[in-house]
Amino acid sequence: MTEFEPVIGLEIHVQLASQTKLFCACPNGVGENSKPNTSVCPVCMGHPGVLPVMTEGAVRLAVRAGLALNCAIQKHSTFSRKHYFYPDLPKGYQITQYDEPINGAGFIEITYGPKDNLQKKKIGIHHAHLEEDAAKSSHESTYSLVDYNRAGSPLLEIVSLPDLRSPDEAYAYLTEIKRLMRWVGASNCDMEKGELRVDVNISLRPKGQEKFGTRAEIKNLNSFKGVREALIYEIARQTKILNEGGTVKQETRLWDKEELVTKPMRSKEDALDYRYFPEPDLPPLVLKESWLDEVKAQMPELPASKEARFMAAGLSAYDAGVLTSSREISDYFEAVTQSGKVTLKTASNWIQTDLLGLLHAEKKEIEDSPIPADRLAQLLEMVESGKITRKQGREVFEEIWKTGESPAAVVEKRGMVQVSDEAQLEEWAKAAIAANPKAVADYQKGNKAAIGALIGGVMKLSKGKANPKVMGKIFTQLLG
Repeated sequence: MTEFEPVIGLEIHVQLASQTKLFCACPNGVGENSKPNTSVCPVCMGHPGVLPVMTEGAVRLAVRAGLALNCAIQKHSTFSRKHYFYPDLPKGYQITQYDEPINGAGFIEITYGPKDNLQKKKIGIHHAHLEEDAAKSSHESTYSLVDYNRAGSPLLEIVSLPDLRSPDEAYAYLTEIKRLMRWVGASNCDMEKGELRVDVNISLRPKGQEKFGTRAEIKNLNSFKGVREALIYEIARQTKILNEGGTVKQETRLWDKEELVTKPMRSKEDALDYRYFPEPDLPPLVLKESWLDEVKAQMPELPASKEARFMAAGLSAYDAGVLTSSREISDYFEAVTQSGKVTLKTASNWIQTDLLGLLHAEKKEIEDSPIPADRLAQLLEMVESGKITRKQGREVFEEIWKTGESPAAVVEKRGMVQVSDEAQLEEWAKAAIAANPKAVADYQKGNKAAIGALIGGVMKLSKGKANPKVMGKIFTQLLG
């Protein structure tokens, strides 16, 4: 049997988060709960005689996205008409960019693999172009309905090079695209709302061969997990066909998430089938150098830069990746550590283990956290300074999560403040020594672990308020 290598490319449509649609002033991003066909006008409904007018907000977000994708921003780009006839396309054609897109070639770097063996790989981006969205169709048993609220919404189609070689790489690529688009505010990328849609192109070729095989396109993918499962199935399907001497058809297939199989939909169209020609109603889009400089100046620090900075400060690649998985998490982390009184590792551990764990359990995002960053910083400063123990810190964490009180108020209310007064600690230490002669003898014979029993005695006398770090120092002085 021949061993085959998958060749995978993804076409990702992200709905840009501009206030208006691409060529008219209708509100963009009207939710599914809104009344159908209410966010429409003669322009996005394709009435005769109307003309499209480019909106700056969508262009600005497209450029921010292009910068995040390391694309070459084109100062001169043009629009074309892509013809196909379907009820969700009111004009009978889609205004899109074809041979002169706003964002040229670029790349991103993906990270994938197990936690203890993370792999990195650069994935090329062919281009990322602007286009208008179609309406939304819903099909019943005997009829179909069309809601034109989405028609004319701005889309950015990000077309990868065929550089992906496995379902896991495709999953990591999607995750990184979503992170970047949300990071720069270009799109919310909510797949449930149709703000991120994926088409997959997959072909196989014998290992070592340069020439690509015949590709199939897979549609109807509504989750990253679905993309991975569809690729696993399609690789197995095409492998079986080729090993049995058959030929893979160039076609579009649909993913059936119930049966976990792909099914034929139609033969794959080529560009000629769409009869592209220049859009006569729109002049070329020309970006001024001063405008581009303004957009670049407003860009946030990108996640790759933050990851590198966090790792240079001592965090592991895994921790740095988690803390930059979203801009909101990274901002929260930096707010906790900005005073310099909390170490990065301490903040990282508490955020990942305690905070994100509870947020996940309650299906909340970090921006909805009941514990603001400044409150967590106050709590961790108490733990780091030895004012309270780590165990007490977790008790305080649980309390402020539920009540919203300040850490200081909870510590005072519960009488948790540790005693660090050396005179008082020495008094307790002498009492513990008198009460534990065996532990003293063991310690003086060289069993350093025996000091634990003595510290335990002090903790009992102090009702848990003695500072254990200072106690260790005092016992060393008293016992020699």
